[in-house]
Order: sequence, then structure tokens, then C-alpha cells
Amino acid sequence: MQEPGLYAWSNPWFRWSLLGLAGLTVAALLVGFVWLPSVQGDFTAKGIWDSICRAAGVPSEWGSTSTWPKASQGTTNVVLTSQMARSGAGDAVGRGATIAVQQCSMCHGAQGMSDGNSPNLAGQYPEVVIKQLHDYKRGDRSSAFMQTIAQKLTDRDIQDVAAYYDSLPKARAAPVQADEPGAPALVRVGDPLRNIVPCVACHGGIDHKIGAPWLEGMPKEYLLTQMKALASGARRNDSYGQMRNVVRPLTSQELESVAEFYARREPPIASR
Repeated sequence: MQEPGLYAWSNPWFRWSLLGLAGLTVAALLVGFVWLPSVQGDFTAKGIWDSICRAAGVPSEWGSTSTWPKASQGTTNVVLTSQMARSGAGDAVGRGATIAVQQCSMCHGAQGMSDGNSPNLAGQYPEVVIKQLHDYKRGDRSSAFMQTIAQKLTDRDIQDVAAYYDSLPKARAAPVQADEPGAPALVRVGDPLRNIVPCVACHGGIDHKIGAPWLEGMPKEYLLTQMKALASGARRNDSYGQMRNVVRPLTSQELESVAEFYARREPPIASR
């Protein structure tokens, strides 16, 4: 009498079904753990174990805290706090004004409004100025001129400069609203299919995320240059790569439309 297992294996349908399942399993493993991780732009895994960990979303090493700081290496070491976002006192504003006139006005304007393609700093959130100056000072954001300036500033100088610019009126008084006519879809609602949040969710309009800069009225070329630098990885000081993840999937036309929109200024007040 033939064994049940031998009988099943002698059945051609069972045999081919089993071989087909094994083939699909091998193909799925190759796609999930080898091909998909390897085509990612930031793929650095070496070896099958790193590939498996990357695909499964788990760390390649357990029980060691030494791996955690690597996530921020080459990006930023500034930890944003609510204390940074508070407006400075009058004496801090006065000291910051003196430093700004001496060190910053040539590019950013006497009142924080640039006539060229440097960013407008008037009305900028203080934690944004603090973070960027510390990033320049540490070399996490590159610019030969800005790094030279930042190296000369003490922590108090940076806080005072931030307090001064925070005290100045913004280029545009109100942020874009989610239902504002003419606003690009990326600004208002983002693109859920590409996992892109709307600009107004972080930069004002729906909500303001600490550390997200005020963009209204910024020079168009500055905005466009920075978004392209983030998309290419030339600029890497965004915390946890958040902005890089947002702008990387965008087309040139989409970047252009966002920069064009935010560069608009407050409508002039009609004379009576």
C-alpha cells in the first residue's frame, strides 16, 4: 500500500503547485529584501542581514544606544524647544539690533527685508533663526559667508539677533489659508497619494510646527534654491529629513509653483 505522502507527491497537480509556491516565495523574498531596498536612493546596507532589517523596518543591532545618533549625523544637532520660540525682552532686542546692523544688514536688509535673493528675516520665528545660526556655526548647513559670520557669534548673540528679527513686522501679515484662492494644491492639501503633507500644516495656515520658518513674502529664487538643495541632498540640516522627504518627489514645475506662490507680498493698501 502506497504511503499518503508518496501518493500526494506522485500527483502532478500537487507537485507543480508545491513547486510554484516555492518559486513565488523565493521571488517575493528577492523582491522584498534585495531588489526594493537596493533601488532606494539612500541605500547603504551591506549584506543580507542589513537588507532584511531594512525591509522589515527593524534596527540591525539591538540593545545598543550607539546607533541612535547616526540618524542626525550630517543633518542637525539642534534640539528645538518651546523656550526658543518665546519673544525676547526689550534689552535682547536692542542688543540684537546692534549685531544685526553690523553683521547682517548687508544681505538681509536694514529692517530684515532683502532686496536680493537672501531670505527675509523680518518677523521670522526666533527658534528658526536660532537653529539656522547654530547649524551654520557647527557646519551642518553650508555657506562660506554665513559660517564665517556664525562662528563669531556667542549663544547669547544668536538669541539676541533672533529676538530682534522676531520683533520686526513680517513681509505679509497673515499666513495663507487652506481655502485661499490661487494657492497650489500642494500648499492647501498636499498630495496624500505621495504621502506629502500640505505646506499650511507646518508653515502656518492650518498649524505652525516649531522650527518651521515663516515663508510668506520670501524671495522666490531663495525658496526655489533651498527646495532644490533639499531635494538633491545638498542641504541636509532639516530635522530627521522631513523637508527632504517632502520635496524629493516634487517636479520642477511643482517646486516653481510653490515658490512663486509664497513669494507674493501683502497687497498694497489702496489710497483714499
